[in-house]
Amino acid sequence: MAWNEPGNENKDPWGRRKNEQGPPDLDEIVKKVQDTLGNLFGGGGGSKNGGSSRNDDGDEGGEGLSGTAISVIAAILLIIWGLFGLYMIQPAEVGVVTQFGRFKEITQQGLNWHWPYPIEQVQTVNVEQVRVKNHKALMLTEDENIVEIELNVQYRIINAKDYLFNVQEPDSTLLQATESALREIVGTSDMDGVLTNERTRVATDTKVLIQDILDRYKTGLIVISVNMQNAQPPGAVQAAFADVIKAREDEERSKNKAHAYANEVVEKASGFADQLREEAHAYKAQVVARAEGETKRFLSILTEYEKAPEITRQRLYFESMETVLSNSSKVMIDVQGNNLMVLPLDSILNNAAHNTIPEPRMNQPESSRLLPQPEDMHKDPRSRGGR
Repeated sequence: MAWNEPGNENKDPWGRRKNEQGPPDLDEIVKKVQDTLGNLFGGGGGSKNGGSSRNDDGDEGGEGLSGTAISVIAAILLIIWGLFGLYMIQPAEVGVVTQFGRFKEITQQGLNWHWPYPIEQVQTVNVEQVRVKNHKALMLTEDENIVEIELNVQYRIINAKDYLFNVQEPDSTLLQATESALREIVGTSDMDGVLTNERTRVATDTKVLIQDILDRYKTGLIVISVNMQNAQPPGAVQAAFADVIKAREDEERSKNKAHAYANEVVEKASGFADQLREEAHAYKAQVVARAEGETKRFLSILTEYEKAPEITRQRLYFESMETVLSNSSKVMIDVQGNNLMVLPLDSILNNAAHNTIPEPRMNQPESSRLLPQPEDMHKDPRSRGGR
């Protein structure tokens, strides 16, 4: 049955009777919360029936927050705002503090504090990080050739203040300075040098010039190294240039071989000349020593000869004949009687043929003066022995 049918006068549209207790009204809940907050901060409470009090003009009235409550709230908010000023700087970083946009100071690593935004702001800058920029461009050389060069520039921040405030885009400024410096250095060099043996010199000079430009602009950057990654002619002439390089390498290879051969020949000739020189010195020393020895020997023989001429003359004769007969292949035998003697002539002759002929004594020309007189050579040698 419908709620408004006869007999349902005590029911509302939700099926409840008018005298039944329903859920609390939303307005009542809000009023209770307001009354509680008002009591907490010193404000007046509502009426006993839960309604708000009104003044004589019919407007709602009530006391606002007390001065103590406002001070407490302000202190809490100030403390919270101040905590936002704490910041941490890492070991490789520095903090750049600005006050109302103007540079104030630089803070080092560790826990620091500044006036929170909007009074002061902090920007952290990594001053230990090595940054890398690659640059590739076509350059015109002094001999009016075009080369394609690729550079690798390594740098880092040395002055955080200059890096942030002196130049709007310091990294872009670095690239522009690199291209300008490279064009100047390559423009005063020839193509062969840039592509071959002067690459290190070009990179070094470019680094010095880049640093000079950065210092003039006060970018706060320092260039650590400049490396030439690649240097080659444009693609349209690379094949021809490769042939030129190959021919130059062949030329250098041939020169190296020629120098090596020349050095080998010269060394051999020098060694042979040194050998001949040493042999000559040795022969000279040998001849001088032998002459001195023969001179001493002759003098000693002369002394003996002066003491006993006959005996000395006979001894010299025997020595000379011994030397002559020792090189003869004839065998002289004095046989008396009928005894049969067998001699190994083959062995004797072979040994005599293979033996080295002894070098004649140096004293023979000297001793020839002491040989017996011609009339003595015809005498029987055995008669000299006193027979």
